[in-house]
Amino acid sequence: MSTPETSRFVRLRVDLVLQIDDEAAVTSAALARIADDGDMTDAERLPARDTVNEDAAEALAYLVDPFSMVGDVPGVELQQASWSSEQIDYDPDSPEWDLDEGDGYELYDVSDNSDGKDDDGR
Repeated sequence: MSTPETSRFVRLRVDLVLQIDDEAAVTSAALARIADDGDMTDAERLPARDTVNEDAAEALAYLVDPFSMVGDVPGVELQQASWSSEQIDYDPDSPEWDLDEGDGYELYDVSDNSDGKDDDGR
């Protein structure tokens, strides 16, 4: 049942912590994405390339595409997206990184289960 007070718009927040194991590969992929971007002017490409060459976190931001995350989800249309990246100090054992603190979000920690199974072996 839908009422006029019910919004059809939903804000989905996703917080990812990624480890870059091959900075050169990330930078190279970002430079290729910039070179292939038909919507980017030549005047925009130069500073974009400089930024990507200086910072792997910025290079990663050029490779992450929120539109592709929801593009195949039936019944939804992405209205707006923004994202950023930054290098951080990460300590998974620190209480400050406990993302599943009763905030209604489900946390998937992929660092401990490289085989894709949960602690029960499933």
